Amino acid sequence: MPDDEYLKRCFKACMGEDLHLDNPQTFNEKLQWLKLYDRKPEYTMMVDKYKVREYIKEKIGEEYLIPLLGVWDKAEDIDFDALPNQFVLKCNHNSGLGMYICKDKSKLTENQIKAIRKKLEKGLKQDYYLTGREWPYKNVKRKIIAEKYMEDETGQLRDYKFYCFNGEPKIIMINSDRETGKTKADYFDMDFNWLDLKWGYEHALVKPLKPINFEKMKELAAVLSKNIPELRVDFYEVNNKIYFGELTFFDGSGFDKIEPKEWDEKLGDWIKLPQKTR
Repeated sequence: MPDDEYLKRCFKACMGEDLHLDNPQTFNEKLQWLKLYDRKPEYTMMVDKYKVREYIKEKIGEEYLIPLLGVWDKAEDIDFDALPNQFVLKCNHNSGLGMYICKDKSKLTENQIKAIRKKLEKGLKQDYYLTGREWPYKNVKRKIIAEKYMEDETGQLRDYKFYCFNGEPKIIMINSDRETGKTKADYFDMDFNWLDLKWGYEHALVKPLKPINFEKMKELAAVLSKNIPELRVDFYEVNNKIYFGELTFFDGSGFDKIEPKEWDEKLGDWIKLPQKTR
């Protein structure tokens, strides 16, 4: 099915509204437009969890990168004996499928290692582009990477997601309670005022605190998102140090309802659509 027809059907099913590609107004509508008409080759590198490391090194410095432990083309090539006791395995081209977080390698059995390899191979086979027609993922050369296991003082790894518009961070999302399986999300403006905005998750019972490096994160997010209509830039804060997480062009693939509706429209106003590249 052609991308535009597919996206119109998905939008109608998920949002209960028609998708107006000829004159998009809301944030979610404009994300669909950007999928179709803002296709720059460098976007493929930016969503590649392996190659994006070079982009980060060039733009803000390699000191913000989580240490890389290994990279492989196939799960069977992973030498578990050579990995430290704690590590994270993930595919470079998707979001979650195949990921394994190891906190104690000494407890892994041979059968568990086989299951991890199988899960990673399944992840490698996933065509992440097809699900939401997110073009940047289409031509990522698929690999498995291992990164150093990281956690903050809470024993978690809380990430700070900055929504940026042509190099200007506007809001930050902070997730909570991921370990419970019931993730919460709270949103703040760039003065760290809480926003009454829901976007796929409930609010946390206790509002998250402002990260120590908030101002520096804002600076880095602005650099990484310069000249891009809309980009989410994720960071972690561990032992008062900033680490880069990932870059996301299409939050929720543009199919998550934003409430109240006024926020979908306000976020949409912040996206200035560029000239079509296709």
